Amino acid sequence: MNSVRSGLDPLSSDGKVYIFDTTLRDGEQTPGVALTPDEKVEIARQLDKLGVDVIEAGFPASSEGEFEGVRRVSSLGLRSRVAALARSVRGDVDRALAAGVDRIHVFIATSDVHLQYKLKMSREDALASAVDAVSYAKSHGVEVEFSAEDATRTDPEFLRTVFSEVAAAGADVLDIPDTVGVATPERIADLVRLTREAAPGKIISVHCHDDFGLAVANSVSGILAGAQQFHATINGIGERAGNASLEEAALVLKFLYGKNVGIKPELIYETSRLVARLTGIYPPPNKALVGDNAFGHESGIHVHGVLEMPSTYEPISPEVVGRKRFFVAGKHAGSHGIEAMLREYGIDVNEEQLRQIVREVKRLGDMGKTVTDADLLAIARSVLGRLPAGEAAVSLTGLVVVTGMGVSPTASVRIRLRDRDVDTSSVGVGPVDAALRAIQSVVREIADVRLVEYRLEAITGGSDALGEVVVKVEDDLGNMASARSVGTDIVMASVDAMVDGINKILQKRSTGATGNVRVQDSGNRG
Repeated sequence: MNSVRSGLDPLSSDGKVYIFDTTLRDGEQTPGVALTPDEKVEIARQLDKLGVDVIEAGFPASSEGEFEGVRRVSSLGLRSRVAALARSVRGDVDRALAAGVDRIHVFIATSDVHLQYKLKMSREDALASAVDAVSYAKSHGVEVEFSAEDATRTDPEFLRTVFSEVAAAGADVLDIPDTVGVATPERIADLVRLTREAAPGKIISVHCHDDFGLAVANSVSGILAGAQQFHATINGIGERAGNASLEEAALVLKFLYGKNVGIKPELIYETSRLVARLTGIYPPPNKALVGDNAFGHESGIHVHGVLEMPSTYEPISPEVVGRKRFFVAGKHAGSHGIEAMLREYGIDVNEEQLRQIVREVKRLGDMGKTVTDADLLAIARSVLGRLPAGEAAVSLTGLVVVTGMGVSPTASVRIRLRDRDVDTSSVGVGPVDAALRAIQSVVREIADVRLVEYRLEAITGGSDALGEVVVKVEDDLGNMASARSVGTDIVMASVDAMVDGINKILQKRSTGATGNVRVQDSGNRG
């Protein structure tokens, strides 16, 4: 059968914090998410590049497709260890061994509520199953991690016995799952200490869910109490309210507590985007570190401070996690931010012109209007009477959309790309999605531009209502731009807004702006 991979670094407790990423297993249990083996491989390669220590590739006994996904990830030859989940039964362990993983993650519920209502087992039977599965897996030469499911609601003395006996059976790592997210940081710390007493010398791990919004705090508390590993998912995805967010827990430990977490922070955002794209679960705009607004500033006071010294309103440089800061026009904006935004488009204004532009921006903001880049440029044009000459790099010259019952929505577009026409087509979940995907695929040869926000609002009533589409787009260099379009044809309005947004991104790139406000930074700050 399988054996420990040659050259696999031995586990140690020398101050290193191990990151056990379960995006491909617990993260995939997010309602509505199902990853193909190809998608698992793509995410696993990125996680390995990010530098996580363990990738839990899935639960191979659950389905043939899941087995194949785990097997393929295991065969990649990654630096990261590859783990698979197994219930405390030999058949599950055999399936994980057949998939060729480095570590088998054996689990069984230990709380009385799970034993009585789910497993219908006694404590003694559950303990015997756990010891047998751990011993059986260990006899095949793999690393074994054991999780006492629902540990935070388990009788502490029974939990102590379980951990002591599975440790004696050969478990390398003992994991404390807060399965329904009811623990507090103090409770997690107590259980880590209990586990250390029950199984001295073993690697201790915590697995926290976010039902009360404490998953990251609990994970950090566990590490500070002496655990050497935490489980987490990219973007915090997972069952119900999700798991501990890997990016948050890892960077809290690194920057606020000085722990050695081993990952490459500059790849955080890139990894977040990949997982969001493949799962369809996007972080909310205010999500720490990876949310769209995490490094955005509108308030004039904040913008002024950031322009003078970024650390006034940024705890770390956005570049640390692969981001770029950006400023937003709105009723809270000030002259410094508006001037910086205009300069991105190569527009210089004097003090009086700037004052007029800011006044109009605030007027629109007071009306509850989102002030897009297109609005800002229109205001600047009205004040200056002209803008620097610039020809649109991308224009739509043809569009055909096919949709209907039993037909995959398909869009065929003809795009004028600088000095030539390019034809392409794409399918999507709807006609708008298909059209925007087609446009993005054409533009990708000169800039990788993605849609990060899409809003549609009806302006008038009736079936022929005018609709307003607002989009926000971002390129691979971190440039952001927003655009809007109004029309009765929602597909055309969406396409017009997308093309306008792409042209604004390309205009920023042409001025040399590789970030949304180029400011000399003071370096990484904890």
